[in-house]
Amino acid sequence: MSGNSNQSVVCQMMIRKPVSEVFTAFIDPSITTQFWFTASSGLLVKGQTVTWEWEMYGVSTEVLVKDIIENEKISIEWGESKTFVDFKFTSLDEHKTYVIIEQYGFTQEGDDLTNAIKDSTGGFTTVLDGLKAYLEHGLKLNLIADKFPHITQK
Repeated sequence: MSGNSNQSVVCQMMIRKPVSEVFTAFIDPSITTQFWFTASSGLLVKGQTVTWEWEMYGVSTEVLVKDIIENEKISIEWGESKTFVDFKFTSLDEHKTYVIIEQYGFTQEGDDLTNAIKDSTGGFTTVLDGLKAYLEHGLKLNLIADKFPHITQK
């Protein structure tokens, strides 16, 4: 790994839903597509690779599921630069879950590293905001679709 392997992005949010429901929202694309990507080739399963798509931008990425610990953690490798993302779930009580998303393994340096960290921080914060609105209130805020209106959307 490069000298930037200690650089990471950490975003977090409390979701007022049971841990099993919040965990499933990231495993099951029929739920995840309500607040993050628009299409997926399948459920997250340890050792499997799925494709996530953001159809409005004509973008997709391959996601390798490195590990899954039910209701506790999902670890993936993704993106062109092959970074790692851990989704960690902590039950605060039977109706509240604390979610931490950490991305690490950046290989960029200098301004490229700064921009990658900035983009990831903004992106994962938006994902958590959308997750909260959807699970707690049933609202689809279209945050991802509306994040870059200057890009030609399909």
